[in-house]
Amino acid sequence: MKLNRIEEEKVVVEQMVRLYCRKREGNAELCPSCRELLAYAHSRLAACRFGERKSTCKKCPVHCYRPAMKERIRAVMRWSGPRMMLYHPIAAVKHLLRETIL
Repeated sequence: MKLNRIEEEKVVVEQMVRLYCRKREGNAELCPSCRELLAYAHSRLAACRFGERKSTCKKCPVHCYRPAMKERIRAVMRWSGPRMMLYHPIAAVKHLLRETIL
């Protein structure tokens, strides 16, 4: 089943948040803070005005995250990003390609 662009981004951000919570914070399940961050990220993606033409958030001209949430997701992505190649290599390569091509 092929996911649309927004759904793909939701999957990737969830993988990153879960990886961060499990490996960095040592939680077996998503903690309340990470659950909140993931729900916020999903809501922002669902409201994205670019839809199928969406670039990666890092390259987006519209920064739709509140400053506090932006810092939290940035910390998660900074830690999880390099590790995605080990845990989710296909998603990591697709994300990297979007960063360089779009």
